[in-house]
Amino acid sequence: MPSAVQRLSPSITHIDTWLFDLDNTLYPASSSVFPQIDAKMKAFIGTFLGLSPEEAFALQKRYYREYGTTLRGLMLNHGLEPDAFLDYVHDVDHSALEHDAALRRAISALPGRRLVFTNGTVKHADRVLETLGLADLFEGTFDIRAADFIPKPQMQTYHRLIETYGIDPLHTAFFEDSHINLKTAAELGMTTVLVRSGPDHAPLSQVDPAELAQYCHHITDDLALWLNDALNDLGVIT
Repeated sequence: MPSAVQRLSPSITHIDTWLFDLDNTLYPASSSVFPQIDAKMKAFIGTFLGLSPEEAFALQKRYYREYGTTLRGLMLNHGLEPDAFLDYVHDVDHSALEHDAALRRAISALPGRRLVFTNGTVKHADRVLETLGLADLFEGTFDIRAADFIPKPQMQTYHRLIETYGIDPLHTAFFEDSHINLKTAAELGMTTVLVRSGPDHAPLSQVDPAELAQYCHHITDDLALWLNDALNDLGVIT
């Protein structure tokens, strides 16, 4: 695990758009929320395809690696209609999430626009943001439906986001728990922040550090602390 704030490059003084992933980024990966979603995906696949729990789990993870989301693999290979899947897997208990006063103060102080960019749904994002006490801080959520079910890290989805909200990538910071999703953002000129606030789903030990540094410009295991550090750099008093 990295130290709470690891500064690499470039600076953030030019940023006017703050783009946040949702799950395992705006709340810690140690929360029980995403494991619930993960378990429900496995259950859905098992029922949908008549697979054992072990087979369903293996297919779920393979499709995630190959297509960016399990849903995309099921749509392309099995003709799945997405709505039933999305409604089922996001019907989880959000009560484990707690208001984070420090994170709210930091996000509310960021100068410029604030957006959510998720491979989940607006409905799920709204529930998470409301439970976290952050719902009023964001201009909008670009979700998997807005992306026509083509997930991060596909370049065309980032272009669609940029067009939808009129974003200038060169003045955008993107916060994500997946280093793979940050690679596309960096290629577009965004400043990237890798958030590692829990168990690694894709261990960084498997990634060449020199390569990682090319597209993960900052790394943190404490998002609120990182944002406060950034606000100090920007001369914003919180």
